[in-house]
Amino acid sequence: MKVAVMGAGAVGCYFAGMLARAGHEVVLVGRPQHVEAFNTRGLRLEARTFDETIPVKASTDPAIVAGAELVLFCVKSPDTETAGAQLRPYLGADTLVLTLQNGTDNAERLRTVIPQPVSAAVVYVATEMAGPGHVKHHGRGELVIEPAARSQAAADALIAAGVPTEISDNVRGALWLKLIINCAYNALSAIAQLPYGKLVEGVGVPEVMAHLVAECKAVAAAEGVTLAGDVDTAVRKIIETMPSQFSSTAQDLARGKPSEIDHLNGFIVRRGQAHGLSTPVNLTVHALVKLIESKVK
Repeated sequence: MKVAVMGAGAVGCYFAGMLARAGHEVVLVGRPQHVEAFNTRGLRLEARTFDETIPVKASTDPAIVAGAELVLFCVKSPDTETAGAQLRPYLGADTLVLTLQNGTDNAERLRTVIPQPVSAAVVYVATEMAGPGHVKHHGRGELVIEPAARSQAAADALIAAGVPTEISDNVRGALWLKLIINCAYNALSAIAQLPYGKLVEGVGVPEVMAHLVAECKAVAAAEGVTLAGDVDTAVRKIIETMPSQFSSTAQDLARGKPSEIDHLNGFIVRRGQAHGLSTPVNLTVHALVKLIESKVK
């Protein structure tokens, strides 16, 4: 199938590379420096078991998406509606748009600007852009996706390409589980500029993480969310499976870019306020990341 990636950063490039490697036609919409590298050299996918450069087509213009049967929507959460509107003219009537984003409400927001089928996905992968057109894979790489028209075909293609993929009726619960993991790690990794394995060795850090998680669980319960799995086990598993990974928030701050913190700990603070719940630890780390963001602008 023809697969397009809207927002060709580390996450989108990893899954694009896996699909292109399996023989699918892949096109990417991204930043100029990556687009030039993709078109002149190909997409370099440095995984743990292989290091290959794969031919792909890329553009800064969303028009390249035309004819795609599957779109991996990978833009930052604050850009969801804007990028969706840019994409809309080039989507077929039955194109499946799979949102591979942090946060819990991106698919819902995207549905307000495009009429095509939208399926939320929960992503567990440790990646980084190591240079123009070069994605480095540090660990994991599985997806949990929401049932939608053509989601089974998308799942089959991903599985055949070596991406473990599950279709789940409780994607909301899986998204919230991922959100809680992000709230536990992302801000602290960003503030300290440390990978997860080193981060948890810090004095008092496990206790701070426990408070972050407890606040998130309370907000999830108030929202009526049935979490898809054991939160504490999932939080511990990240240390085992991604010890060398810096959070996406840490990577954003290191590069002087705005982060998604408003859609992570900031989201928990807002939803807590809506339910009359105090979330002081999430409020604190959110405020600290926003301060750092203001310094790097």
